[in-house]
Amino acid sequence: MIASLAGRVKVREAGRLIVDTNGVGYEVFIPLATYYRTPAPGAPVELEIRQVVREDSITLYGFATAPEKHAFDLLLGVQHVGPKLALAILSVLSPEDLVDAITQEDVDRIDAVPGVGPKVAERCVRELRDKISALNLVVSERPTASANGNHAANSIFDDALSALVNLGYKPIEAKRAVDSIGAEGTEEGLETLIRKSLAVLLGEK
Repeated sequence: MIASLAGRVKVREAGRLIVDTNGVGYEVFIPLATYYRTPAPGAPVELEIRQVVREDSITLYGFATAPEKHAFDLLLGVQHVGPKLALAILSVLSPEDLVDAITQEDVDRIDAVPGVGPKVAERCVRELRDKISALNLVVSERPTASANGNHAANSIFDDALSALVNLGYKPIEAKRAVDSIGAEGTEEGLETLIRKSLAVLLGEK
């Protein structure tokens, strides 16, 4: 069972990495929080890994921090929450945000994640309340802005659109949200642009 992975970034995309380790490329699926912390292609990287084995596949899911990995494992224990949906939740809610939402029984906050739905959100609150408290999944720092802030403005817009579409939003919805932020989003970097666009899509702005 692969528990961690160290190597060099070969491909870096919102939701997906290929990590080169001694000439072998490992495809790793990641939440946006990990994407923010991942360096540019060619740079060294180390990830916490959860290996999920199915009858017809072996898939790796990577995380920049141990709390993200623990949160992912907890979410997989919720009925009707698979790896893809767990990544979507952690792309919108950090482990700290997830703890807050569950302890405060804020079903709407979890339901706001694309693809979740009210029934699954209720299950997350009900089934994880005690487990979240026991594991103390609270992080002391937020993901830092990625190096993509130095890219051209159109590249940042494209990356933000790709990230939002990967989260389950329709391309036209994602474009409308990104366009509403304007040039200020590109000046502040990719992470800020995605977060502000998510706020628009979730009706917080």
